[in-house]
Amino acid sequence: MTAARGRAGRLLATSDLHVAYEENRRIVADLRPGSDDDWLLVAGDVGERVDDIHWVLELLAHRFARVVWVPGNHELWTPKRDSVDLRGVRRYEHLVDLCRGLGVLTPEDPYPVWEGEGGPVTIAPLFLLYDYTFRPDGTASKEEALSAAREAGVVCTDEFLLHPDPYPSRDAWSRARIEETERRLAACDPSLPTVLVNHWPLVREPTRVLRYPEFALWCGSERTADWHVRFRAAAVVYGHLHIPRTTWHDGVRFEEVSVGYPREWRQYGLRRGTLRQILPAPEPVSD
Repeated sequence: MTAARGRAGRLLATSDLHVAYEENRRIVADLRPGSDDDWLLVAGDVGERVDDIHWVLELLAHRFARVVWVPGNHELWTPKRDSVDLRGVRRYEHLVDLCRGLGVLTPEDPYPVWEGEGGPVTIAPLFLLYDYTFRPDGTASKEEALSAAREAGVVCTDEFLLHPDPYPSRDAWSRARIEETERRLAACDPSLPTVLVNHWPLVREPTRVLRYPEFALWCGSERTADWHVRFRAAAVVYGHLHIPRTTWHDGVRFEEVSVGYPREWRQYGLRRGTLRQILPAPEPVSD
């Protein structure tokens, strides 16, 4: 993305940078703000290894006026041959500490207010995980849903590498995160709209276009289905699906801002989603 210096600051977003791929690493190395006042929202899945995560966030923190990060499932994996072998909550807390050392905001920090064009707006970085409630048709429980997914040959790598310690399960961790976050959002200034930023979609509708619908199990929670309305969202930013697009739900703009894997972004003919403008709201594109 190129833009002239001196223009008004914008709120930009990206996600799913997956810098373990050299082609994606080059994309990140080329990212530049269009203004000294641009903020960047990073909606998770920077990479799997802590050294890579550090490299990306340090680079972006030096270039953008403010960087806000939320974790994706890949950051929470405990892969082999990583410099950090922490699991679950301890791994997440380690990444939060890493971000604070770089001046990057996380879901554990006070929510900042965007005062630029399109504001004031409360920016709410969220970490909610998923609770297996985006179930395949014909299933009525987590167990039935997982069984159906396995029969279809669809099993997310999270089942092997994303450990919920000290919680007994990923869905238990998700429930705790949702309850805590709901309280924080309810305490926000009710006079301000919000931009909600989460790696996983807050509503199920965007998952309806998945090539493998069973994968929706690992994509969010029915418990957040009305948050964009309840918490006055001017926009919702998410990734995870690797289907960059704009959709509207209850009159609220949802932006899937992922880059995705090289084999995926090549399909678009351009690196759509590398940096997406969230505020000020972009002009609609006419056909």
